This record gives sequence, C-alpha cells and structure tokens, in this order.
Amino acid sequence: MTKSPTPKLKLERDGHVAIITIDNPAANTWDGDSLPGLKTIVDGLNKDKDIYALVVTGEGEKFFSAGADLKMFADGDKDNARKMADAFGEAFEALADFRGVAIAAVNGYAMGGGLEFALACDIRIVEEQAQMALPEARVGLLPCAGGTQRLSWLVGEAWAAKMILCNERINAATAEKIGLAQEVVPKGESLKRAVELAHQVAKQSPSSVAACKKLIRGARERAMNPQLPLERELFVDLFDTQDQVEGVQAFLDKREPEWKNA
Repeated sequence: MTKSPTPKLKLERDGHVAIITIDNPAANTWDGDSLPGLKTIVDGLNKDKDIYALVVTGEGEKFFSAGADLKMFADGDKDNARKMADAFGEAFEALADFRGVAIAAVNGYAMGGGLEFALACDIRIVEEQAQMALPEARVGLLPCAGGTQRLSWLVGEAWAAKMILCNERINAATAEKIGLAQEVVPKGESLKRAVELAHQVAKQSPSSVAACKKLIRGARERAMNPQLPLERELFVDLFDTQDQVEGVQAFLDKREPEWKNA
C-alpha cells in the first residue's frame, strides 16, 4: 500500500480496508500540504487492487475537521485563493471518485471544508456529539470544494439553503433526519462502526461494487432513462470478470468467496 506523503495524514491498513486520519492540530484543518497529500494517497489506493474500501476520520475527540486554515486567505490574494480552491477541488474530487466505497467516521466538529471532506464520501457515520456546518458566507467566502452541490443533492435545496445561507449548524440527530448522516453512534464509536461497514464492503465483489457505485453516482448526474440501459450493460459486463464466476460458485458451494478483483 502507498505511504502517506505528509505527517498530517496518517494512513493505515486493516485487511482490505485503508484508513486515513487527518492529524493537523488543533482542529484538523486542511492546507497546502495535506490537500495534495490526500489526492496522492487516494490515487495510490486506486492502484492497489487489494484495497476495497476506505475510511476517513479525524485525530482526537473534538474535531473531525474544521475545514480550511483561514490564515491562508488572510492576505486577500486572489491567485493564492484560486490555487487553494483548485487544491480543495482536486483532493475531494479524487476522494469522491475513489473506485471503492469511502466512509466518513465523523468524530466531532465538521465545519466548512471539513464537512465537504465528509460529503465527498459515499457514507457518513456520525457521532452523537458531532456538529456540522458550512459557515463560509460568515467570513465572506463560499463552499468551494463541492459543498453547494453535494449537500443540495443529499439533503435537498431547502436544507442546503438553510445551512449555507443562514449559517445553520446542525447536530447529529438532525443530520440523520435529513439524510446527511446514514447512522448516528455514541461518542468514540464512529471509527469502529465505519470500519465494520468497510469490512462488509470487502466481502462484496470489487468489480460489482465499482459498477454499482458508477450507477448510483450516475443517478445524480443524469436522467434515469439513459441510465437504465447502462445498468443492464454494466450487469452483463460483470460476466467478463472472475469475480462473477467466483461469487456465484461460492454461493452454490455455501462458502465465502475469494475475490480476485479482476
């Protein structure tokens, strides 16, 4: 497995699951070091066919991530702002495009770019004490790493407007109610639960998961009718894989499949 290019991102492996922990005290903020580091890590994981799922979390008990280090924007330099916006976009889009399943273990405050980090994942497990917000407009900015788009898709335009335009901070219970969180767990339990889910993913055919993820994301980006033929096409394409043969045979043999990811 690839190594982390920065000490601000810890990279561990648990079987077929990779775990990325942002560790940039005191609030796990993102900067010009950690953002390209995240992209490098995800690019490496995409090439590692033995990794089926990815869990991301924050170091410590208080912050998942507080987002961008605002000191980077204090001078009002537009060229620097464009550079950092591009870095955020490239990093979080790489995470969103990870070929496997990405699960966020939200273990505390997820603010601004920190929430966008979680939004780039497929699933969010949120601890009961966590708080989430996109407060960029409060400081004359806006969410530039997918927040306006991904949040609107997940929770609907009205809730996205309430959070972004009114700087509405929400708790874990509200996040689950509106569909931002897929599960709420007690304090300190998000990583454990996220890894459990990731191991469930690892029992699935990697080629099937990749095809399903493509279709699920396509439902956001395209009308349903063109997607339906693609759904059938990708189903048939799976019959070119060893995973399909192994999956069916393992079921018939009443044993666990041994995925080849090919």
